[in-house]
Amino acid sequence: MKIFRSHVLVCGGTGCSSSKSALIRERFEEKIKEVNLDNEVQVVVTGCFGLCEEGPVVIIYPEGTFYARMTVDRVDEIVEEHLLKGRIVRKYLFDESAKNEQITPLSEVGFYKKQKRVALRNCGLINPENVQEYIARDGYMALGKVLTEMTPEEVVKLVKDSGLKGRGGAGFSTGMKWSFAAPNKADQKYVICNADEGDPGAFMDRSVLEGDPHAVLEAMAIAGYAIGATKGFIYVRAEYPIAVHRLEVAIKQAKELGLLGKNLFGTDFDFDIEIRLGAGAFVCGEETALMQSIEGKRGMSRNKPPFPANKGLWGKPTIINNVETLANVPQIVLNGPEWFRSFGTEKSPGTKVFALGGKINNTGLVEVPMGTTLKEVIYDIGGGCPNGKEFKAVQTGGPSGGCLTKDHLDIPIDYDNLIAVGSMMGSGGMIVMDEDNCMVDIARFFLDFTVDESCGKCTPCREGTKRMLEILDKITEGKGTMEDLDRLEKLAMNIKETSLCGLGQTAPNPVLSTLKYFRDEYEAHVVEKRCPSGVCQSLLKYIITMDCRGCTKCSRICPVGAIEGKVKEVHVIDQDKCIKCGSCMDACTFHAIIKK
Repeated sequence: MKIFRSHVLVCGGTGCSSSKSALIRERFEEKIKEVNLDNEVQVVVTGCFGLCEEGPVVIIYPEGTFYARMTVDRVDEIVEEHLLKGRIVRKYLFDESAKNEQITPLSEVGFYKKQKRVALRNCGLINPENVQEYIARDGYMALGKVLTEMTPEEVVKLVKDSGLKGRGGAGFSTGMKWSFAAPNKADQKYVICNADEGDPGAFMDRSVLEGDPHAVLEAMAIAGYAIGATKGFIYVRAEYPIAVHRLEVAIKQAKELGLLGKNLFGTDFDFDIEIRLGAGAFVCGEETALMQSIEGKRGMSRNKPPFPANKGLWGKPTIINNVETLANVPQIVLNGPEWFRSFGTEKSPGTKVFALGGKINNTGLVEVPMGTTLKEVIYDIGGGCPNGKEFKAVQTGGPSGGCLTKDHLDIPIDYDNLIAVGSMMGSGGMIVMDEDNCMVDIARFFLDFTVDESCGKCTPCREGTKRMLEILDKITEGKGTMEDLDRLEKLAMNIKETSLCGLGQTAPNPVLSTLKYFRDEYEAHVVEKRCPSGVCQSLLKYIITMDCRGCTKCSRICPVGAIEGKVKEVHVIDQDKCIKCGSCMDACTFHAIIKK
């Protein structure tokens, strides 16, 4: 393998790719060739670095120099100064790296300092389309170890001893699930990787597939050996084109090297993997609906039991694990269950990947040991809310989770702690809200999503969530009553208890948690006909204050002629005519218009 003195790593995750990181890579390659450095410097496209807020991101090794918000225009200067003359271009560095005289190493900046990368260990470090780079990072060693040194029973026990829980949301013991499928006798068994990531704001699994696809393939083969399956399917959303492409490349490379297919590592074990594209239905993240979809049927959930480990895909024993769960498996095999239990909490060992988004300074992908507090994730890693706004709530677990308040910031994150306060881990979406968010509107947003995505098979989910949404619409339009709040709560509890699958059972969680922790906001909408955050349009009032200079700009821009007043006199808005478009507030240069 050729040795280069410098490596220019360009993020090729979906976020940076959408910000034209491919053009940045091309310009690096062209410029490096122009200055005759192409034998000394290699440009590598990687998966996501994590700090999406600062993308497109470029990191140059061996220094680990972090260039943020890169553009094509900056490339020539970086090549001439940094790569040719050895002088780091400080003005393009990530702000936190360049705060002091000394440049702060990447591992010491706030965003990365408290992270521990297991599932993401190769993301942002290797070229995901080069199997040799994965192998150089101990790739496929775990598969070789289990096939040549361990029995299937020992593999199941090892995973069970590690305490690894499913990272897809349910948090069920992975080793236990494998142990249910392993003893079943069948002419065919299956391993399925659930890459149907449907939570709003979630992109953890997509990033693992884009940055380290071989880790998932290797783990699926290990799972296949453990339970006696020879066939695997990856169910991935068609709307993840980069992930799908890299999976296709990875499968092809693994087959060419004999890492998938017949007689792996010279043993009599065969394992093959196919990709199945999903059309983007949220319910297909539920395991029974997912299997229906793979079988070519409409994705709808069914009653359990029978569980997939006994009767799954085409009636055969099947285990289903999500992407992040599988990405942990090779590291557990190589390092042992004690190593995995050495971080995290007693009941939830290991790490968890979160997609941190919403009103947060450092939007991105983070992986932290279980037991890290919400405060550490939101403030130490996420950098708090932008523009000095006050933190109000955080939604964990996506549409199935709940909204937590500042009183919960010191809670160590794990499966049990989040459920105890009315939320859940889910697959790892974490949406931060500030003082400007209306919690009734937030609950309505998530419920609107689950109404749209209900598969419609069971009445509580199909009809009940619609009725809940109607009540929330009434409340946000200022037409709600206190009886509506009682009906909303009662309906939510009934849906939780009677829905067919986990998605329906958890759909009311955002409503129940906001009713519990932000009931005063609901009552303000119902009793005072007021939205405290100024979000619900029907309850808004635009008011001109005494700061008005009578410049007439607002009256000239109002599309319905709702503003009256003479030049150099305070203007007035006719609330009956006002359509609450906000154009007057945007136009006022004296900040004399407020909304209440």
